[in-house]
Amino acid sequence: MSKIIENVRILYYNIYMIYENIIAGNFISRPNRFIAKVNINGNEETVHVKNTGRCKELLTENAKVFCQHFNNNKRKTNYDLISVYKGDRLINMDSQAPNKVVYEFLLSGILFTDIEEIKPESKYKNSRFDFYVKTKSKEVYIEVKGVTLEENGIVLFPDAPTQRGIKHINDLIDAEKDGYEAYIIFVVQMENVKYFTPNIKTHPQFGETLKKAKENGVNILCYDCKVTESTLDINKRVDVKLY
Repeated sequence: MSKIIENVRILYYNIYMIYENIIAGNFISRPNRFIAKVNINGNEETVHVKNTGRCKELLTENAKVFCQHFNNNKRKTNYDLISVYKGDRLINMDSQAPNKVVYEFLLSGILFTDIEEIKPESKYKNSRFDFYVKTKSKEVYIEVKGVTLEENGIVLFPDAPTQRGIKHINDLIDAEKDGYEAYIIFVVQMENVKYFTPNIKTHPQFGETLKKAKENGVNILCYDCKVTESTLDINKRVDVKLY
């Protein structure tokens, strides 16, 4: 990994997915999508939720959560909600984390061995993809999606209708037609899952568009993650099932 880092033009702000100052608590309520009330050491604290998704199956009454504490007078809250236990399964809820672990994964050289440049938030026509990657032989656009919804070991995306997600897929199809390689990487923010499938019950059009993307040459990958209270790391490939 270090050899690749030395030879890649690095354009990112943080490549290590490690959380400091983690403290446990119990979920009380979620007044809106940006904040939650959490019992920490017997006190009701207002906590920033780093995931604007619904997450109703995760943020249940008295669920054990882990929060990152900050000493920063400029912040509106002293805590960020990072992860939550769903039964015995620890799930990372940080919506910024998938991009960071994918960046680490790219630097590892597992997906591409001859990277010359990695550029996040890269514009393509009227779109902005999570990553542009240039290798010695090709140019690649990558869109990353974090997955926190799990049902009986099966992981699904999205947890709510997403027209933005459909736009990203269609734009990747266009990039593939224009001669780029295109990837959608689903990052499952938990481990030991059975397989990934689009959540057609919640958003049928997303599943149809994802299937169209595969038929048009877009690479669809999925990886689970090793999750601890203070870390998140890409672990292993997960099967993708499209219907």
